[in-house]
Amino acid sequence: MDFPVFHLDWLGNRGLIAIVAVLHVFINHALAVGAAPLITAMEWWGLRTGDQRWDRLAYKLLGVCFIITTSVGALTGVGIWFTTSLVNPAAIGSLIRVFFWAWFTEWIVFVTEVGLMLVYFLTWKRMTGARKRRHIGIGVALSIASWGTMAIIVAILGFMMDTGSWPAQPSFWRGVLNPIYLPQLLFRTPYAMMAAGLFAMLGALLLTQRGSEFRAKAVRFVSVWTLMWTPLCLAGAVTYRLVIPKQMAAEFPVALATLAFQQWYHTLLWVIAGAIGVMLLATLLGAVRPARFPRVALVLPFMLCLLLLGSFERVREFVRKPFVIENYMYANGIRKDAYPLLAKEGLLSLATYTPVRTVNDADALVAGKEVFRLACTRCHTTHGVNSVVAKLTGLFGKPPWVREDVDRYLANMQNARPFMPPLPGTDAERAALVEYLLSLPNTDGELPGAQSVGVQVPPAGAG
Repeated sequence: MDFPVFHLDWLGNRGLIAIVAVLHVFINHALAVGAAPLITAMEWWGLRTGDQRWDRLAYKLLGVCFIITTSVGALTGVGIWFTTSLVNPAAIGSLIRVFFWAWFTEWIVFVTEVGLMLVYFLTWKRMTGARKRRHIGIGVALSIASWGTMAIIVAILGFMMDTGSWPAQPSFWRGVLNPIYLPQLLFRTPYAMMAAGLFAMLGALLLTQRGSEFRAKAVRFVSVWTLMWTPLCLAGAVTYRLVIPKQMAAEFPVALATLAFQQWYHTLLWVIAGAIGVMLLATLLGAVRPARFPRVALVLPFMLCLLLLGSFERVREFVRKPFVIENYMYANGIRKDAYPLLAKEGLLSLATYTPVRTVNDADALVAGKEVFRLACTRCHTTHGVNSVVAKLTGLFGKPPWVREDVDRYLANMQNARPFMPPLPGTDAERAALVEYLLSLPNTDGELPGAQSVGVQVPPAGAG
């Protein structure tokens, strides 16, 4: 409530963060954390066997990783900071206060990682012969730095899901060593190695000569790598699942069944499954030669691997609700312990940027719009993605809706839908919000954010 509200009414604030963050995680896990040790292992194997083809393949794979991670990966990493700071500055501010030294360290490790990747890639062709082992050492250092950035950030992600003993005894180390930190790290680490293996398998098929002995060796090498990490990933997933708080675990079915998720997830899953089935049938009938099958088929496991991570991130974000920081701050950016004060003094009277401070008959719709902007827009739009109009239509049928039904729902929505925060503010502000929601079906305009209308300031003479 201390910042102007950024809002994208067509996409939604959470959609903006999801696009940037999930793309970054794909690149970070597969092409940085997992690919660095795999490429280093290839280079070492080439030195041990004396086969320069391993060295050439590893260098080509590193080139792809180098270009993508230092461009799209770096931009989306900064993009996460940019989008989260715009959408929920109160949450980012709270996390920085707890994890300042963790983020400070992570930045140093990240800069070190980028520097090592530059050195590793640009000196590849110069550090040969007796200097080759030293070059492999740079790859090992790069692998450790790449994993280190993830290891630090995972502590913050775990804290957001389960703050553990931190609320009672706040300290940096209690925040870092939260109950979910190590189990989540045990899952993400082998997953990154698996994703890198599937990426390298595609690379081996595209960058080696068809039918060559080396192609078979390369595919076998990365297959063993991927299979080696698979049971560790499964063990990490089970360990992670066991430490998820019960109230969050209870939301798994809802997370998997929500309409927006079901539409893209199940459609994509059926497309991939159908493609696998068609190729298997075509191979059995002789329409596709077995020699051509692996190149096409290996696209699908890589897609499934990315789908696993995307669905994991979506479910993880969903079950954390109604909190953005468990038991401390709700998803709307309002601290849990501030609710009694807001119920007494009012949400509008304590907001820094709003054109109205009180609710009266003359400006009830304006007040209701401001309550919606302050309390609801972190998750909902008016007519766009995850729109409140669609949600109310699903609950109460086509508009017009009954005023008393909407009011009763808003007063108790946290009981009907535990993943939603309680509505902050006074009864009068809730009534104003009801009026605004009832007016939405009669309008088709987007709700502008502060980036469109400028900073909203209190009217002259307001306290």
